[in-house]
Amino acid sequence: MSNRSLHLGSGPRRPALLLSALALAMTATACRQDMHDQPKLRPYRASAFFANGSGIRDIPAHTVARGELREDTLFYTGTLADGSLATELPMPMTRALLLRGRERFDIFCSPCHGGLGDGRGMVVLRGYKQPASYHDERLRQAPVGYIFDVMTNGFGVMPTYAPQVPAADRWAIVAYIRALQLSQHVDATTLAAADRDRLDQPAGMAADGSDASDASDAAAHHETKGPSIAP
Repeated sequence: MSNRSLHLGSGPRRPALLLSALALAMTATACRQDMHDQPKLRPYRASAFFANGSGIRDIPAHTVARGELREDTLFYTGTLADGSLATELPMPMTRALLLRGRERFDIFCSPCHGGLGDGRGMVVLRGYKQPASYHDERLRQAPVGYIFDVMTNGFGVMPTYAPQVPAADRWAIVAYIRALQLSQHVDATTLAAADRDRLDQPAGMAADGSDASDASDAAAHHETKGPSIAP
């Protein structure tokens, strides 16, 4: 037995055994936890490195994170320099703005406020507290800054939507709400003659006297999605 063991350890296989032992030693050294346990600071954990014993550092005074500067008070708060609510949009009223506002309104607002802004959205029909209609005189006369502020900070059971909706989109929604309000309170005397004729037609009758049933889909879209926005 002893001769055989000596033969196995000293013959041609000896270099292979040495290489295997070397590889095993190198693998064992790679299992050290130095990378895992390296010194580092973790937020909100204690640290003896700093005098106050906290690992998290206070933000230096008068610093702002990149992209978070809010110099334009009107744009980000809906208020003027004197603290009063804005009465005009901080950007031009354009078709692109209204289209963007309608898209964002349908996504974030219509579930509660309804497609026409009358406060009868789907979640309200299923039992959620009904919000005020945008067509109430109080909200029709409210400054645009008030509507923006409610979206930004919340009101009553309505939470803030600032985390979900950027400021630019909140203003687009405000613009579209104004369009909704106008669509339901248009002074007929200001309309073109052709449009006034359409208002005078009996229900189900087109302006030319023909059956308007073919336009039912368009009417349904108007009822559920709000006013159309002409080019």
